Parts: sequence; structure tokens; C-alpha cells
Amino acid sequence: MAIRAVIIYVFILIVIRLMGKRQIGEMQPFELVITLIIADLACVPMAEISVPLGHGLIPIFTLLVVHFLICVISRKAMWARYLVSGRSVIVMDNDGINYNELKKLNMTLDDLIEALRGCNIFNLEDVSYAIIETNGKMSCITKSNVSPVTKGDLKVKSEPAELPINIIMDGKIMKENTAVLDIKQENIEKILKTHKIYTVKSVLIMTMDSNGNVFLQERFKSAKNFKVSLGELK
Repeated sequence: MAIRAVIIYVFILIVIRLMGKRQIGEMQPFELVITLIIADLACVPMAEISVPLGHGLIPIFTLLVVHFLICVISRKAMWARYLVSGRSVIVMDNDGINYNELKKLNMTLDDLIEALRGCNIFNLEDVSYAIIETNGKMSCITKSNVSPVTKGDLKVKSEPAELPINIIMDGKIMKENTAVLDIKQENIEKILKTHKIYTVKSVLIMTMDSNGNVFLQERFKSAKNFKVSLGELK
């Protein structure tokens, strides 16, 4: 039993390492499900000598293959990514709390306030945007006048904090997001050509906020930060 336990432990350790470096709290739903099933499969051959060792190792290896297939499909197809991982949800913006989205996430106001405290935010009026990520964690953008060493403290005029919107992801233009900023696809392509990028497929990610601040990065290349005039892109 001791030998079987060591073999299974080493095998699962290798499998978890191959799945990628993530803490439990950072796992996507499908990754957490696979991890829980692996733990259950490992118990039976580890405790029961009458059960062949392969009856535990083969299903675990099969789940590893399934995990890789899901990851590959998710990278290639946006719909598959949304299906297995869901979408990030804005639960709070400059207009206040989005109660409809809270209900969809089965979150209470107490859950929201607790998550904000986890981001070191104790006053609701300090929040510009609060987003529940697909792994269940919250990301926050505070208003510019309450950020550490703020421009407001220095009496310097500052732009209001705005949420960057994904314009291109994995070589695909996010049409639903370009509609939010009312940007035409041909103007996005013009921006790319200005920076010597001649095909959308070569772009890893491009984000833009309503102030015109752009983050652009090609695959295997350094990122670029610049500003554009949204009025000229509409």
C-alpha cells in the first residue's frame, strides 16, 4: 500500500504540474472539476490493494488529455472559452451596484462588500469598477481621486478612471465590444497598419478605454501603449 501510495502521489503531482501553475482559487470551473475527480479516482487504488493500479492511473491520464483538449479548443474558439469558463461580470460601475448581475451570480450585498474589503476598498463611493472574474475573484478600479498619491492630492487635473475594453483577443475582433465604443472595424485595421501590423490574426490582445488609451501586443512581441482619438474612429 505504501508503494502504491507513492506511485499515485508522484503520478498525480506530474499531472497537476502539466495542467499548469494555478492555486485552487485561481482555477477555472472546468479545472476545479477535473481536480476534484482526480482526487476521488486516486483514493480507490491507493486504499484497495484488490483494485489494479491501472484502474486509477488510466482515468487520471484520460482526464489530463481532456484538460489539454479543452484548453486547446478554448484558445481557438471564443464560444468554447465562454462555455467552459464563463465571462467576467461588471457588478459595480460609476452608476453604482448592478443588482441584476449580482442576482445572476447568486451574490448578496454582503458578498459584494466582503469582496471589496478583500481589495482594500471600504467605501462604496471609492469604486469606479468592480468585476467578478471567471475564477470567482474580484478585480477593482478605484476612482482617480482616491488612488494612492493621487493627482487630486497634488491639485493636478486627471482623467476619470475608465474600464479598458477588449477590442482584439487571440487574433479575433470582438465585434460586441467595438459596438460599445462605436468603433468601425476598418478603423481598427488602420490603427494596426500605423504600427506595422498588417493582419488581425497576428495580434495577441488589444484593449481600449473611452479615453482612447490603447494597449496593443502582437504574439511573441513587446507590448505598445499609445492614445488615439475616439472621435476619428467612429
